[in-house]
Amino acid sequence: MAGRSPQDVRLSVQETRRELEFSLGDLKAKIAELTDWKKQLSEHRQEALIGAAATGFIVGGGIAGVVGLFKR
Repeated sequence: MAGRSPQDVRLSVQETRRELEFSLGDLKAKIAELTDWKKQLSEHRQEALIGAAATGFIVGGGIAGVVGLFKR
C-alpha cells in the first residue's frame, strides 16, 4: 500500500464505490422480492391454507374447551 500512487488509490476507491452501488442495488431487489407478501402467498398457497386451517382448528378447539369449562 505504501507504493501506491494517489491515482491508483483514486481508481481503487472508484471501483469500490461501483461494487458497493451494485451490491446495494442487488440487496434492495432481494429485499423487495422477499417482502412482497402477495407474491410469497401465491407461491406458497398450499402451505398458507394448511397453516390457516390448523390455526383455525386449534383456536376453535381452545374456545370450545373454555366454553365447555364454564358450562359445567
